[in-house]
Amino acid sequence: MTEDPRYPVGRFAAPAAWDPALLPVWRSDIAQTPVRLRAAVHGLTDAQLDTPYREGGWTVRQVIHHVFDSHANAYCRLKLAITEDNPTIKPYDEALWAELPDARRLPVASSLAPLDGLHLRWVAAVDAMTPADLQRTYFHPEQNTSTPLWRMMALYAWHGRHHAAHITELRTRQHW
Repeated sequence: MTEDPRYPVGRFAAPAAWDPALLPVWRSDIAQTPVRLRAAVHGLTDAQLDTPYREGGWTVRQVIHHVFDSHANAYCRLKLAITEDNPTIKPYDEALWAELPDARRLPVASSLAPLDGLHLRWVAAVDAMTPADLQRTYFHPEQNTSTPLWRMMALYAWHGRHHAAHITELRTRQHW
């Protein structure tokens, strides 16, 4: 863990090159994301869910809804990249999405339940991927880069751990 509450598991650092030995680790992290998030919010009250994980940060509730929004988009990007040649993906403003009424008010179960199914499908897709599939790419127009699916796997393995740690670190600091 780091001292910076924005990056409790450290900043994302993608491997410089594809390493097949890392895929089982990433797969496991992606599979465990819903479990980690569910455990992180277990027993929290609405007041606790509406507490920012850091000063100026999202509330725990917004973090949970953000993870679902982000991972649903990532799963669609994965499917597009597997079925199309370097498709251009649609960016979205995650900060604006986190301010929408659903992210600010709905119970976290409304994102945790579909996250279970989404990650089950994501892991099944990964399990069916060939080494060539992992080299397939999508194009991100805001970053002006093509991202290989293996790098996306690394990012979202980190992303789930990153946001679960936002919540667990808040619980530790608040003695919840």
